[in-house]
Amino acid sequence: MKVKRVVSEERILLPEVRDILLAVETTRLESGDEMSYELRKSIEHANRFSKTSSEKARALVGDLMKLEKMKEDIAYRIANLMPRTRDELRAIYAKERFNLTTEELDEILEVVMTHF
Repeated sequence: MKVKRVVSEERILLPEVRDILLAVETTRLESGDEMSYELRKSIEHANRFSKTSSEKARALVGDLMKLEKMKEDIAYRIANLMPRTRDELRAIYAKERFNLTTEELDEILEVVMTHF
């Protein structure tokens, strides 16, 4: 299959992907269609690594965007990974050109823990 152009593009969180895939799974099972290997593995991955609901993840992104030194792509990564320690959070910020202080890391972790 050749893709000629991208019609639209938007960021989506892993819990939202899980909800979409579960809806696809339901329709496939109701219609009696067989699920492909890729679809089964995608559903398994989304179920295993989604740590919160899509509503909580979306609210987390909104709260993270209110913080200083927060970019949209980092907020989405944090919402997908839900880090619990400073080291996990530092790994997310590893490619950035600035370092966060311990207080800033703790502030982000507090916001994450309220949405867990």
